[in-house]
Amino acid sequence: MDIRRRNNVKVTGRGDAPVLLLAHGFGCDQNMWRLVVPALAERYRVVLFDYVGSGGSDLSAWSEERYASLHGYAADVVDVCEELDLRRAVFVGHSVSAMVGVLAAQAAPGRIGALVMVTPSPCYIDDEGYRGGFSTADIDELLDSLEANYLGWSSAMAPVIMGNPERPELGRELTNSFCATDPDIARVFARTTFLTDSREDLKSVSVPTLVLECEQDAIAPREVGAYVHAAIPSSRLVTLAATGHCPQLSAPEATAEAILDFLESRR
Repeated sequence: MDIRRRNNVKVTGRGDAPVLLLAHGFGCDQNMWRLVVPALAERYRVVLFDYVGSGGSDLSAWSEERYASLHGYAADVVDVCEELDLRRAVFVGHSVSAMVGVLAAQAAPGRIGALVMVTPSPCYIDDEGYRGGFSTADIDELLDSLEANYLGWSSAMAPVIMGNPERPELGRELTNSFCATDPDIARVFARTTFLTDSREDLKSVSVPTLVLECEQDAIAPREVGAYVHAAIPSSRLVTLAATGHCPQLSAPEATAEAILDFLESRR
C-alpha cells in the first residue's frame, strides 16, 4: 500500500533538521496547520498528513471497523512514521489527535520522542472528580443531532468550537471543513472522539510533553489542561492568551512560538 498517497503525506522545511509530525483533529485536515507551518519549517522538517477519511486521503482505504477506535488513527500515525522512517519525531496533535499521539507512542516506541498536545482532552464527559466539559446527556444530544443532520450540526457547532465570534471568518472556515467530510465517516469519527475515555493512557507517557490550552475553550476547559498536565510528570503546561479550540487558526503566532520555545528548551 502507498502510505504517502493513502494519507496525503506532505513534507516541507529543513531536510536535515529534527522532524515535527502534525496531526489534525476531528472534521479537519492538514490545511488547518497552514498558518503555523512557515514558522516551524524555518527550523524543522515538517510532516503533514490526513487521517484516512479526511482531506485528501484515499477514502477507499477507510473502514468503520478500523476507525471506530482511536487505535485506528494511531495506526495511521505509525504507518506514516514507518514509511518515512521517522525516529524520535515530535508529534503535534490537535484536540483528539493529542490522545492519538499517546497511543502511537505506545505502539511504536522510538518513533515519537516528544508530544505537543494542542487543546487536548482525554475524556469529554464529566466524571466524579473530573470535569470534561460535558454531561453524558450533552454528548448523547450532540451525537444524535450530528447523525440526524450533519450539515446543520456543522453549521451550528463549528462556530462554537472555534470561538472568536468577532472573527466570523474563522467559524466559516471550520464549518466548511466539517461540511467537506463525508457524513458517514464524520459520524464514526465523532463517536470515537467524544465517547473515548483515554485518561488511563496518560499514565504511559514518558516522553517530554507540552500541553497547550487556551484561556477560554468551550470544548476543552482549563480544568482538562490541568488534569493532563498533572497526569504526565514530564509535561509543561502553557496557557495561550487565546480563545476557542483551534489556536493554530485563531492565534497562529502564539501557537508557533509556544511550540518552538518548547522544542528549543529540549536542545
